[in-house]
Amino acid sequence: MARVTVEDCVKVIESRFELVLIAAERSRILSKGAEPLLDRDKDKNPVVALREIAEKKLDLEQTKETLVKGLQNYHEEVLTEPYEDKEDINEEIVEKSQLSEEMIEDVEKNASEAGLSIDENS
Repeated sequence: MARVTVEDCVKVIESRFELVLIAAERSRILSKGAEPLLDRDKDKNPVVALREIAEKKLDLEQTKETLVKGLQNYHEEVLTEPYEDKEDINEEIVEKSQLSEEMIEDVEKNASEAGLSIDENS
């Protein structure tokens, strides 16, 4: 079993904070079933992650991207506009407002039959 120390890993990733984040992310990936990049030697996931970092077997940029995406509340795909043409958006807004007006008319019409009263002042 190869012994790994923080000093071995700091040679690859200078920031200890970044080292902890990347090692923890790799450990989580390993716990989800990913294959280790080197022999496990009965080591637990955090030790395997540190050994992968120390031996420069791990793609650090890919692991950073995975970590950042996991921490984001809104992914880039969600924030992009699905429509390129503004006319399509305007048509959709008009359709929604017409639907809402139809629903209001229907509720006003059928409210008295259901025993409800609609007060516009409330």
